[in-house]
Amino acid sequence: MALNSDDKKRIKAIWTAMAGHGDVYGGEALYRMFLHSPQTKTYFPNFDFSKNSAQIKAHGKKVVDALTEAVNHLDNIEGCLSKLSDLHAFNLRVDPGNFGLLRHNILVVMANHFPKQFDPCTHQSVDKFITAVSTALTSKYR
Repeated sequence: MALNSDDKKRIKAIWTAMAGHGDVYGGEALYRMFLHSPQTKTYFPNFDFSKNSAQIKAHGKKVVDALTEAVNHLDNIEGCLSKLSDLHAFNLRVDPGNFGLLRHNILVVMANHFPKQFDPCTHQSVDKFITAVSTALTSKYR
């Protein structure tokens, strides 16, 4: 599903609110994922899974930073995330289904924190974007 020019505008508009607070919003998305999908914890041995833990916040920032990089390269998401795709596919061997779980939780966090901005069109655009990111990250699995 390709992103059209309207999608790109909506994504960039709402992402400015996310980008500077990756530890908060990314951390919350991860916490929700770990809470509701405990099998995802297996990739994080020795993590403190409590709400607002420093480890969850730090990894949440990494997630949001990677998504921010993808927002900055909407015309080449796969190329932009190639090294991250290699890491997840070959080194970490993350279950590709986990990307969909995280996508859902990121959407929930955005809807909760930005209800006025996160209208149905923006929701659809961001969902398409994060799906494109998930596809890029799992491209090396095939």
